Amino acid sequence: MSLALPAFAIETNDLVARWRRALGVWIDAVEDSWAVPLLIAGFVAFWMAYFSIAYVGGDLHQDVIETWSLGRSFDWGSAKHPPLMGWAARAWTTVFPLTNWSFNLLALTNAAVGLWAVDLITRRFARGDRRLIVLLLLMLPPIYQLHAQRFNANAVLLSSWPLATWCFLRSFETRSSGWAIAAGATAALAMLGKYYSIFLIGSFAIAALCHRDRRAYFTSAAPWIAALAGLVALAPHLVWLATTGAQPFSHAIEHHVGKTTAAALVEGGGFLLAMAGIAGVPGLIWLAMTRPRPARVLNDALSLDSGLRLLAMIGIGTVVFPALISAIFGTDMPPLWDLQGVFLFVVVTVCGASYHVPRDMTINLAATMIAIAAFAATIVAPLHALYRNYVPLSEGRNFYEPAVAELDRLWRTASDRPLSAVGGDDGLAFAAAFYSPDHPRYEMSLVHPHELQPPNAARRTGGWAALCYDTDISCIVGMQAAAAREERSIRADFTLRTNMFGWQGASQGFVALIIPPDTDGPTGTAPDAVDDLSARRRLPSTAD
Repeated sequence: MSLALPAFAIETNDLVARWRRALGVWIDAVEDSWAVPLLIAGFVAFWMAYFSIAYVGGDLHQDVIETWSLGRSFDWGSAKHPPLMGWAARAWTTVFPLTNWSFNLLALTNAAVGLWAVDLITRRFARGDRRLIVLLLLMLPPIYQLHAQRFNANAVLLSSWPLATWCFLRSFETRSSGWAIAAGATAALAMLGKYYSIFLIGSFAIAALCHRDRRAYFTSAAPWIAALAGLVALAPHLVWLATTGAQPFSHAIEHHVGKTTAAALVEGGGFLLAMAGIAGVPGLIWLAMTRPRPARVLNDALSLDSGLRLLAMIGIGTVVFPALISAIFGTDMPPLWDLQGVFLFVVVTVCGASYHVPRDMTINLAATMIAIAAFAATIVAPLHALYRNYVPLSEGRNFYEPAVAELDRLWRTASDRPLSAVGGDDGLAFAAAFYSPDHPRYEMSLVHPHELQPPNAARRTGGWAALCYDTDISCIVGMQAAAAREERSIRADFTLRTNMFGWQGASQGFVALIIPPDTDGPTGTAPDAVDDLSARRRLPSTAD
């Protein structure tokens, strides 16, 4: 036995050595056009495996299915957001099926495009190991995977901000008409993703004004061509805003403005501290890898080259401007909204350093990233799925698809027509629009305690349904008010229980409302199932 232990150790060390040599070969090939694509593809593959396992008993986040609902038509905006995220979801589903895995792939593809664009910026300033180090440092925090998974107005900026920054950088450097048009168009694309991108565009302008080459830039045609191109690209959306009453701005003012002066100062200061902490994590890892003298770090920061100085000022602007707006106007400013700008600080930190990066440190960083991703996919993901079988996600997404399936069954007992409209809890209604084979459209006015409006004639004639959690009193009150306006209504109370490979887990109660079409009667239901909602009678459910 004493002989076997040393042999095992030798074999293990040899395996580690082979792994390190393989990683060294991969790093050596970074300029051969396949190392970076392999890194990004491997990142997508590992985290696709994680999402597929971790959420085996859970559906898509409400933000994601809302994104799909908003993109069902190529409108130039919606009541809450500009249109880019909806366009992306709509374009994606012309090729991929309407399933959980395809939208997880969409989210990671968006993150991959962002990482690719970051590499386009990085290669302007560095070669070899540092290109990979920038990407690896960005892959370690939960930005390009867990944050990206919620494909919404925030996540879509993970790709649009680096693209806009790259085009602006090239426009500033070359002052050519082509790059100026690209800069304006990609800046407009970022604005169509989320109006928060005004901070990025404002940072472009301030950084250019503060740069030592500002005279050469602003006396050229480049900034004016970029501004014109951006306005032309935004023109249809601006017309839409003007003709629809600027609904997204009204929504933002209603939900994110109104803090007291003290609360606003705390919000702005907290935003600065949080962003310093988030951006500081990759920076600390970099310093631990290289161990430079403090004086050298300071000297490098003060002697950045022209392009890196521009990026540094843009990065500072994207953090300082939101904090100032929050403090001055009393707005919400969650750090989550600024995660897409972390790459600016990582690129400047790594590419602006004059000291050498030991190859062993690069290999260690790559091995750490691979180990974390592999551990997440093989160990954390199954444990997460098992845990969520007994402790469901707070937004209720463990029950989305089965609840919609039960709502569909109840609708079929009342009508043989397709379900065309759905209301109730936002998450459940968006889930019904996504998971139901009829793909009904979500109508907030059907069941909403604060915005109750009678359905139009077409909706009343065609019937509709609503779904609430049995603990959501405001939703049920809205359901009662909606049912009181209808001649016929069916209420169904049912309970669902999570089930993972035969293991029974947590339960959740639901209340469904069915308003049959005018020409239909209930089919296949008990006679006492059709009644006014106030009678609170119960429709039999197979889900119990």
